Amino acid sequence: MGFSQAILVCALVSFHSGACQPYLRLRPSPSDKLPVIDIIEHPDPEYDPREQDLNERTLRKKLGSNFDPNFMSISTPVQVNLSIQDIHPKLRLPGPMPNDIKKLDLSETPYGMRVKIGKKARRKFLQWLWTYTHCPVVYTWKDLGLRFWPRYIKEGNCLNERSCSFPEGMFCKPVKSVTKTFLRWYCQGFLRQKYCTWIPVQYPIISECKCSKKKYKRLDSAFGYSVVIVEK
Repeated sequence: MGFSQAILVCALVSFHSGACQPYLRLRPSPSDKLPVIDIIEHPDPEYDPREQDLNERTLRKKLGSNFDPNFMSISTPVQVNLSIQDIHPKLRLPGPMPNDIKKLDLSETPYGMRVKIGKKARRKFLQWLWTYTHCPVVYTWKDLGLRFWPRYIKEGNCLNERSCSFPEGMFCKPVKSVTKTFLRWYCQGFLRQKYCTWIPVQYPIISECKCSKKKYKRLDSAFGYSVVIVEK
């Protein structure tokens, strides 16, 4: 049994019986909440990788084709924090207008009253409604710490500064994710007898948001038992 297989078996056993502690635990296990909750790391620097363990050439080779410069960075990236006021005036909506908005009947009120509206006014109103209810994914850089490589990840978030529906009541929620593979510095054992190495771990990132009042339970199966092994 290889080292990674042993870790997986130990993780499954610990999930059901509490065995293999205090060496590792899974976080989250699982969860439909994204972005991923911040990891509580062991504060002892003995569990940190040493300088010789952070050789970029070696780690790039180990990560291989999983290295994605669009979502991960070795050095500190430039952080740009955007608010809803910054985003919506510049928003370029992707693809064609959704059918549920495009086919909206504006010639009659919910109470049966007929309304006359010109083509230009209808087009402008539907464009406004599309922009108002659209839920973009806002990406910000997050520092995962020294025990991840690369240590910086570009994490997706759904804007929730205001309701996305008219009338109000619905909010932007994650509906899809992509998974990126990072390296995690993992230690097993205690102090001088411990064994540490880099292992691959998967990290889910929000890739699509939708205006909804529902909780998308299907995220559980999409994200699974991700991501992180942490020392207790």
